[in-house]
Amino acid sequence: MTVSGLRSLGLAVAAAAALSGCATSGNPRDPLEGFNRAMFKFNDTVDQAALKPAATVYKSVLPSFVQTGVGNFFGNLADVWSAANNLMQGKGEAGMSDFTRVMLNSSFGILGLLDIASEAGLPKHSEDFGQTLGYWGVKSGPYLMLPLLGPSTLRDTAGLPLDIMADPWRYKEPNYLRNIGIATRVVDKRAYLLDASNLMEEAALDRYEFVRDSFLQLRESKVFDGEGNPRTRKNAKQAAVEAPEPIADAAAPLSSEALPEELTTDTPAEHNAGL
Repeated sequence: MTVSGLRSLGLAVAAAAALSGCATSGNPRDPLEGFNRAMFKFNDTVDQAALKPAATVYKSVLPSFVQTGVGNFFGNLADVWSAANNLMQGKGEAGMSDFTRVMLNSSFGILGLLDIASEAGLPKHSEDFGQTLGYWGVKSGPYLMLPLLGPSTLRDTAGLPLDIMADPWRYKEPNYLRNIGIATRVVDKRAYLLDASNLMEEAALDRYEFVRDSFLQLRESKVFDGEGNPRTRKNAKQAAVEAPEPIADAAAPLSSEALPEELTTDTPAEHNAGL
């Protein structure tokens, strides 16, 4: 997608959001639910008409090792930007690990077709600029369903142009090879999600809510590496430290010794009857 295309997409999103601004939601993280549901329906229509059938053919025709190679190749390109984002977040070890992954897979892995870095114990991190913004305290903002691009948030949408500009495949020449690669990557990702999407369609009563809630939960987990928001944890810990000590019950015995057996076995009524 070109910069002018992104600008047009942003204007379209802003206009649609303005027109649907009165459509509120009971979920405070989804105040534009009316607009988002419309975009979800649009995306689902495109997916059912074109993307899902193409992904089904892709998965059924191409051998699994070819599909794995395609995923590895584009995943290796994504590791370049992932490494940069890890370094921007101050995670030097993870950043150097990602750079090492790129070097190993690009050389010994035949331009990334083989993921030998994972077999060597170097995990994949998958970081983007939206996660970097979140790591440094930028709030996610409202949930936003982007046309064709899928679920996002206001923060992640703001970081999206930089993510696109940092994609090495964007600069591939000639143009027809770049476009073929973009289409192949999209279909490959959709083929990877075929089983999960089929299960969701069968199980979810409201697919929109299922996608939204799952995305927001997964996104927060990725931003904070599965450890939860450190600011929230810090505030909770501070509140626990500052909480006053509980006042002892005045009716409780002052001694830690057990009460006499006759005072613990009789009910008050039985005890009074014996007086």
